[in-house]
Amino acid sequence: MIEPVFEITKAASFDAAHRLPGGPADGPYMRLHGHSFRVEASVRGPAAPPVGWVADLASLDAALKAIAGELDHSLLNDHAGLESPTLEAICLLFAQRLQPAFAGLSRVVVSRPTVGESCAMTVS
Repeated sequence: MIEPVFEITKAASFDAAHRLPGGPADGPYMRLHGHSFRVEASVRGPAAPPVGWVADLASLDAALKAIAGELDHSLLNDHAGLESPTLEAICLLFAQRLQPAFAGLSRVVVSRPTVGESCAMTVS
């Protein structure tokens, strides 16, 4: 008998500025600059009764957009946990904030589409 496991995904976007302290002194990362970010969060699990879904997509959407909204048009360095706001640190922040409400959180991807960069974090 097949016991399917599904993965659902929602995405949100935000625009923010940052600088990377500790980067190469002669590099551009120390200077204040901004990006458009896209974040995706995936939840994995069986389609559970009574509805037959992994999780409520509307709830995942609202939670993801709430976090993105806190970061939107801000200086990322000013947020706790983002003193050095790398893509990795942003992934971790979203995972830590989402996991209490979504036990099946399996993956967080943060990207900067305009420059073709992304970071994926698998959550266990």
